[in-house]
Amino acid sequence: MINSIKELTEKPYPRKRVSIIKTTIIKERTMLYGARQINTPVLAAGLARDLFANADRELLVVASLDTKCNPLSLEIAAIGNINTCIVSPRETFKSAILSNAVNIMIFHNHPSGDCTPSNEDIAVTKRLIEVGELLGIPLLDHIIIGGDNSYLSLRENGIALFHASSQVYLKEV
Repeated sequence: MINSIKELTEKPYPRKRVSIIKTTIIKERTMLYGARQINTPVLAAGLARDLFANADRELLVVASLDTKCNPLSLEIAAIGNINTCIVSPRETFKSAILSNAVNIMIFHNHPSGDCTPSNEDIAVTKRLIEVGELLGIPLLDHIIIGGDNSYLSLRENGIALFHASSQVYLKEV
């Protein structure tokens, strides 16, 4: 048994290497959007809609937001198939942590065009609400993007109980 740091550094027996890392965000590209502040579900849906253009499978997009609901970053956190997408809390919150987000919103599409949430959509939302509370990065809304510019906000429609509130989102404009 090693009893001191001196002993550890002086003994020449094999040791394990540990990686020293630096975590960074690499900006892939930028995009323009119409509203600086995302304070309603319709503005939120407009922010993410372009990422779903021509998508033939379900995608999950995470918007990392600052205190005033200004978007910091957008990331496609999961890619599924025609009618399902496996959502990992780890992948969902990774970009939010790296972006120093105060809140997040998530978006996913239904390639069928029907915005009706599935039981799985609701269960995933509830799980991400809990994880966000533990991490201190609350989930403000989950918006499903459908066809013909349709969308459904789970928060606005009372489909899931969002505990967190924002001084900006869904307040009088």
